[in-house]
Amino acid sequence: MKYKIALFDLDGTITDSGPGIVNSIRYALEKYRLPVPDEEILRAFVGPPLKEQFQAVCGLDDVESMRMVEAYREYYTEKGIFENSVYRGVPELLERLKEGGVRVLMATSKPEKFARQIAEHFDFAKYFEFIGGACMDGRRTDKYEVIEYVIDSCGITAEERKSAVMIGDRSHDMIGAEKAGLHSLGVLYGYGSREELEAAGAEMIAESPGEAGSMIL
Repeated sequence: MKYKIALFDLDGTITDSGPGIVNSIRYALEKYRLPVPDEEILRAFVGPPLKEQFQAVCGLDDVESMRMVEAYREYYTEKGIFENSVYRGVPELLERLKEGGVRVLMATSKPEKFARQIAEHFDFAKYFEFIGGACMDGRRTDKYEVIEYVIDSCGITAEERKSAVMIGDRSHDMIGAEKAGLHSLGVLYGYGSREELEAAGAEMIAESPGEAGSMIL
């Protein structure tokens, strides 16, 4: 089918934000003299909500994990946010969807303030009708909550959800889409594996931005 509404994740889907996120995580851990895990574990922080990842990986409680998020942002706000690059083929994908009459929206667990900064800096904000993300105080980080916020902000009806698809690279994108009653498209050029996406119920999986565009259209 041709989808009329496309909601995109940001990290690992639009941009390769891994270097900045990993460096920011490392900075926070070193600041509080916590063990720094290997690169593979650090890369698992890309995509999911940060607070939950600090709890899961480092065994921290709510207060400690929020303190780590604050430390993370010290580095991220100054340097990490731009240690980032747009995936090859993504601008062409977004242009193709716009020309095809698809409403292009963003639903990210990254704070909305940062998502907008990144979109403006890398010149892809122009493709998005709306950019929605988490709150700076830690609220609205769950992907389902972000999706519902974007849908509500854009006035998308229950009937229109049937022709909407969530595009992302991690399991929480697929799970959030299913919970919100949207279709789901996993991408393999980001940080999630085929096994992760399939286990999370991805309806479709694309290996490249170009293939994703063909599936959406």
